[in-house]
Amino acid sequence: MLIPALDYPLAYGGAMQFGIYSIGEVGVDPVSGRTPTAQERIRAMVTIAQHAEEVGLDVFATGEHHDPPFVTSSPTTMLGYLAACTRRLTLSTATTLITTNDPVRVAEDFAVLQHLADGRIELMLGRGTHQVSPWFGHDSLDSAALAAEHYELLRRLWREEVVDWDGRYRRPLRNFTATPRPLDGVPPFVWHGSASSESAAELAARHGDGFFASNTYLPAEHFARIIAIYRQRYADHGHGRAEDAIVGVGGYIFVRRSSRQAAEDFRPYFHNSRIMGRGASLEEYVSETPLMVGSPQQVIDKILTLRERYGHYQRQLLMVDGDGIPLPTVLEQLDILGADVVPVLRREMAAR
Repeated sequence: MLIPALDYPLAYGGAMQFGIYSIGEVGVDPVSGRTPTAQERIRAMVTIAQHAEEVGLDVFATGEHHDPPFVTSSPTTMLGYLAACTRRLTLSTATTLITTNDPVRVAEDFAVLQHLADGRIELMLGRGTHQVSPWFGHDSLDSAALAAEHYELLRRLWREEVVDWDGRYRRPLRNFTATPRPLDGVPPFVWHGSASSESAAELAARHGDGFFASNTYLPAEHFARIIAIYRQRYADHGHGRAEDAIVGVGGYIFVRRSSRQAAEDFRPYFHNSRIMGRGASLEEYVSETPLMVGSPQQVIDKILTLRERYGHYQRQLLMVDGDGIPLPTVLEQLDILGADVVPVLRREMAAR
């Protein structure tokens, strides 16, 4: 039986949530030439999350990566630490690899996190890159089917006291109870993150979960297409109207007091990027993708434009610490977001 979205503790039908997500990349700063240590980068992510709460943002999310140059191989450890360092912030993964993580481990880890954080825990499921699966003993060609099977088991582990399970990709379970049980009997809210996977959108829609358009480097029209597919399938599965589907959007941001200063300061990081700065100009990326580089008003206008293009969506996450951008610059951007961007967006969206 399908569990409707109202099974979850958070209502996503109202005001948009704003937050930060970090993939934990350790990159050289092209301006100073300095590369932080792994510990410095991990500590910086903690500082970013704390400051996001201080300036009034709603969410902090961290990815899961197992290859260099990332330090986010254990997001549950990071979220557990952040649960003790914050009081109000919703804490989420920006990817939990449902393919390579055993569902039993996921069920128990996130239940513990729920209790530690008084329910402020969510997770975003993803399949990861092709090279990751073999490291954990899986064939990348099985990733879509593996993700669906693992998630079916995860849902049962959170909702049933005793589970018997037979599947294709893992050993059977017999008479198993995951401990502890979810806080107040309600599982964490689940998002499914993807740049282009229709199977991920279908999995989210089938269960009434959230869908997060996660990649920031592709044309905005690309995300409009995959979001539209998810919305239609959400309605087809009987969870509500297509326009009420639970959508999140990612974006890379670099904000300064003036557009000229933003472009000038960000350009070295743009050319330092492993993905951007290859064949297209900064201005083309800003025009055609969710990349936001500019003044507070330009960022406001861009997000309002995205909202018109994608329809009403419930969560906007922004990346502010990629491509070697140093911590002081990240914190300066958070100050601008908290003072001059997010309050205006909240008023504008409430008025509309």
